[in-house]
Amino acid sequence: MLSLEAIEVRRDGRTVLALDRLQFGAGSFTVILGHNGSGKSTLMNLIARQFAPDRGHIALDGKPLASYGQRAFARKVAFLPQQMPEVAGLTVRELVRLGRFPWRGLLARWQPEDEQAIDRALRQTDITDYADHLADSLSGGERQRAWVAMLLAQQAPLLLLDEPTSALDLAHQYQLMALLRALNRETGRAIVAILHDVNLAARFADRIVALKRGRCFFDGTPEQLLSAERLSALYDVDIRLVEEPGQARRIAVVS
Repeated sequence: MLSLEAIEVRRDGRTVLALDRLQFGAGSFTVILGHNGSGKSTLMNLIARQFAPDRGHIALDGKPLASYGQRAFARKVAFLPQQMPEVAGLTVRELVRLGRFPWRGLLARWQPEDEQAIDRALRQTDITDYADHLADSLSGGERQRAWVAMLLAQQAPLLLLDEPTSALDLAHQYQLMALLRALNRETGRAIVAILHDVNLAARFADRIVALKRGRCFFDGTPEQLLSAERLSALYDVDIRLVEEPGQARRIAVVS
């Protein structure tokens, strides 16, 4: 359980994020939505411990977030930022192996369970056939799956992904979200992801948290969010819901 209480983050003398209370529980798939500048990345970086709030309290499993050592925190939380670092010269397997460092460090001897975790992550993300390929030679979708495999090898119960679909074409966006959904169901790991696409979020998430001007505008199920009035108020543009052939859920479009 990750909980935030009475949070405030300030930049250049103004409040960019203010939350009374927000929790992320075990096993859930949460998507964070909101307009540009709404505070989505600020929230993500806050819970990924990239910086501390100016005010408030964040706890992970009942302990202050700041009390965890770096490796202990990485055993609990795996974070995929929007801009991934360069991986020149690394094969996919070597990239995925990086996820084991919170458990082994730089100098410890690798154990059979490490290789088992790597192999399992490669299978789960369907990139075993690319294990010996250079990671930077893969397509965008394949490379994104390799990074997700690294997070899975880390075996943290909470996965944080900042706009994981932003560099992908439409087909790969749906493939990646379907993969994350399946992994959430099969492994029970909680996932928190930032997205821009309302319809993509509604299709795959259990829960949606929507931010507006640094405040929590909505926190509930996709079905509860899919209201033309609520979506229009969230994005400050007229939005209507239309029937999608073959689908039970309507989709949101700009009027």
